[in-house]
Amino acid sequence: MNLFPVFLVGLMGSVHCVAMCGGIVGALSSAAPGKPAYAGGRVIAIKTVPTAGAAIGELARVLCYNAGRLASYAAAGALAGGIASGLLRGADVLGWMSPLQRAAYVAANLILVLLGLYLTQWWGVLARLEHFGQALWARLRPLAMRLVPVDSQAKALLLGSLWGWLPCGMVYSVLLTAMLSGDAASGALTMLAFGAGTLPVLMAAGLSGERLRSLAAHPSWRRGAGLAVLAFGVLGLLRAAGIGGLGIAQGWLDVLCVTPHGGAR
Repeated sequence: MNLFPVFLVGLMGSVHCVAMCGGIVGALSSAAPGKPAYAGGRVIAIKTVPTAGAAIGELARVLCYNAGRLASYAAAGALAGGIASGLLRGADVLGWMSPLQRAAYVAANLILVLLGLYLTQWWGVLARLEHFGQALWARLRPLAMRLVPVDSQAKALLLGSLWGWLPCGMVYSVLLTAMLSGDAASGALTMLAFGAGTLPVLMAAGLSGERLRSLAAHPSWRRGAGLAVLAFGVLGLLRAAGIGGLGIAQGWLDVLCVTPHGGAR
């Protein structure tokens, strides 16, 4: 799978991450002890303990938190890709591989269109996916609460590994793309590419606290990011339909469009 557009989706979608789930990231460095963090409307009682050498300590905790988050993304991607691998082997035996690859290509880009609409808040259908993760998060949330105050790198790493399972329509949409990648390794790489895209903004949010979160919450930033993701999906669907890419050279389409397992064109 071409991972560059997945990385770009993470980069564009990280505006959503900061606006909706940035409270936990900011709490690692700048929240006062006892101050609640807010993530997607959920109140999370995070307490941090100020340490000497604050700049280095904050950076280390934010790095560890994001490392844990990306590890959980990779694990989920490997699981999704592994499930899809078994289905693909069955399709190959039945002679359905070629039409299935084409359907997967269309589905991957349709997911991008839905994600773009979700980020712009024009259509929140992907938000319904979050209900599927509520049961798992209900079990993980008490474990996360035991890690507060987040006063060590080990706690930040463990908290990130749990926080990666927080119900999120954007993460679930990319997870569906990871499933279409075809195998466990590709699924893990797909989710790592997405996570790497979110890293610059979430790292900055962790170090700057509420200032960047307030900026990212502005509707114009979300809409701009959503329109970019929507454009990737539309280009992919045009390519799948054989219509072309609005005059964009084929080489650029190969770079900008998601191509699932098998390289369907």
